[in-house]
Amino acid sequence: MKIVFATNNKHKLDEVRNILGEGFEVVSLSEIGCTEDIPETGNTLKENAQQKAEYIYNKYGIPCFADDTGLEVEALNGEPGIYSARYAAINNAGEGHDSEANMAVLLQKLSGKENRKAHFKTVICLIIETAETSETAETLFFEGIVEGEITTVRSGAEGFGYDPIFKPEGYDKTFAELGNDIKNGISHRARAVAKLAAFMKSPRA
Repeated sequence: MKIVFATNNKHKLDEVRNILGEGFEVVSLSEIGCTEDIPETGNTLKENAQQKAEYIYNKYGIPCFADDTGLEVEALNGEPGIYSARYAAINNAGEGHDSEANMAVLLQKLSGKENRKAHFKTVICLIIETAETSETAETLFFEGIVEGEITTVRSGAEGFGYDPIFKPEGYDKTFAELGNDIKNGISHRARAVAKLAAFMKSPRA
C-alpha cells in the first residue's frame, strides 16, 4: 500500500519505514512533488499533525499521515513543546531547525534546576479512505509517549534533535548513545507508529 508521510526528514522516514515494514510504500513529500511549506499554526501537537495531514490529503487525494513531536520539560512548564524544532529561534539564539542551538538553550534554561523530568510525545494524524468506500475518508489519531529526563551534557552520536540529552526512563544512556535499533523499539514515535501499524494491518484498513 502506498501512503504519504508528510515529511522530508530522512531520519523520521527511515524510522517509520523500518517500523511499518514490508507491505507499505511510505513516500515523502518530495516524492509526491510537494515543495511548499505546509502550515503549522496549531496550539497543540494534535492540531499541527491534523493540519498537515489535511493539507496533503485535500490537495493530493492520497492516503497520508503526519506527525508532530514535542519535548515537554516539567520544570519549564512543558517547554519547548510545539516549538521543539525551533526552540533556539524563538529564544533569539539561533535560526531555523538548529539542533545544537536548541539543546544549548534547553540546557541553559535548566541550569541549576534539580527537576530534569521530561517526556517526548508524538501525535500522528492519519487520513485514509474507509473500508466501505474510497469516497469517504476518516481521520484517526495515534499517540506515543516516552518518559525520561534531560541530562546535563550531550552524549552519543546517533539519532537527531534532542537525542543526545534525553535519557529514557529505565536506561542509563541517552537516545543518541542507545542507537537507532533500541530507540526505534522504545521511542515516542515508535510507540505511535506501532499503533498506526496495528490499525493499517487490521482488516478494517
